Amino acid sequence: MTPIQWLTGLKDYSMNILEISNSRGSRAKIAVDLGFNCFSFSAVTANGNCVDVLSATEDFETGGHPASRSGIPLLFPYPNRISGGQYSWNGRDYELTPDLVPFDKTGNAIHGFCIDRPWRVVSQSQSSVTAVFRTSIDAPERLSLWPADAEIEVTYELSGACLLSIIKVHNPSKQPLPWGFGTHAYFRLPLSSASSAEQCTIYAPASRVWELDECLPNGKTRAVSDRPDLSRSLAFGGLKLDDVYTDVAAENGNVICRIIDPAAKLLVEQRCSTAFREIVAFTPPWATAVCLEPYTCVTDAINLQQKGIDAGLQVLPPGETWSGRIEIEVRAIE
Repeated sequence: MTPIQWLTGLKDYSMNILEISNSRGSRAKIAVDLGFNCFSFSAVTANGNCVDVLSATEDFETGGHPASRSGIPLLFPYPNRISGGQYSWNGRDYELTPDLVPFDKTGNAIHGFCIDRPWRVVSQSQSSVTAVFRTSIDAPERLSLWPADAEIEVTYELSGACLLSIIKVHNPSKQPLPWGFGTHAYFRLPLSSASSAEQCTIYAPASRVWELDECLPNGKTRAVSDRPDLSRSLAFGGLKLDDVYTDVAAENGNVICRIIDPAAKLLVEQRCSTAFREIVAFTPPWATAVCLEPYTCVTDAINLQQKGIDAGLQVLPPGETWSGRIEIEVRAIE
């Protein structure tokens, strides 16, 4: 254990896995060396229910499966895919290659630079931990693949039955930083061993979807029609999702997704700041789970934006910082 871990009682597992907890009894495990992935969150509600919120492969802690298939993968400086791993920026052509960054099976760069790399823990307490990733320090071989150096800092903090993530994106370079961020949370279903996954309902406040060609948006959106309309709180049974939803509605200043287990009388609510303008919904074939992924931009935004399409790509001036937050809370319902 490091001195900080010894003082705070944090548990140190193989592969640099940390555990945080609070007085309520809620706990979370974070794989520092696998993208600072919070792969386990057990929430204790006010009435004493203990709910395992996240889905992870059994051998995740030993690196038996890709980091993108468990817990809450962090996607930066681009979420989802870049078509063919190629893009142009300020008159310069860039090419990402499978020997340097993750790629999908169809030849697209996927999920950014920090999903599969160790992060650096900068502060800890019993109920929170903060880590940072900077491309030039933590993945220097990837630095030339992006127009500017990029830094992301994430804090996980437990409060009651809520897991709060505070995200800060910083531009440490002298060039403008194009960027996008997203999470890829795998929510376990059902919320109780005594209930059924099929009867759980899935809600996301989106009224449109991006048209996709082999998981890549073609630049057009349409009203939800032939795809599942998650704004109607659909039952999980029979749902097959791999969609990018947009035109999301805010509720009390938040973008809110919900999973309800009526038999267990439990609800999982994911609340995001309104900078998260897209929600990717995905039902993984390898787990009984649903992914509700808040993104600040759409898939392949760095290519779409330069075609005059509002894809949500943000550009951070040198020395500046952006902040956002995501909360995941479990509550009992009547």
